[in-house]
Amino acid sequence: VQLVESGGGSVQAGGSLRLSCAATGVVASTSRMAWFRQAPGKEREGVAFIVAGGGSTDYADSVKGRFTISRDNAKNSLYLQMNSLKPEDTAMYFCAAGRVWQTGYPYWGQGTQVTVS
Repeated sequence: VQLVESGGGSVQAGGSLRLSCAATGVVASTSRMAWFRQAPGKEREGVAFIVAGGGSTDYADSVKGRFTISRDNAKNSLYLQMNSLKPEDTAMYFCAAGRVWQTGYPYWGQGTQVTVS
C-alpha cells in the first residue's frame, strides 16, 4: 500500500489549497480514509474523515465550514479542499487509510507541508 500526498505549499491567510492523496494497493472507494495534521511541538490530530463505501464525512471543529474532504473513485484518490486558511492551520498534513476489517488507519503517506502566513 502506498499513499502519496501532494498540493501543499505556502499561502497567505485567507487563501486556499487543495491537497491530493493518490492511493495504490488499497481501493479508496471501499476504504476508510482521512486527513491528519501535525504541527511542530503538537500532537497529531484528525482533521477530516470519510467512511468506507459511502459519502459520510466528519470534521474537526477547528476546520468545519472551511475544509472539505472528498474522494474520486475513478482516480483512487482522496482530496482535501482547504479554504479560508489560518496561520494555525500550518502543519504537515498526512493522508491515512484503513480497510473496513482493520482498526484505525494502518496506512499513512509521507505528508505534505502547509504553511499559512
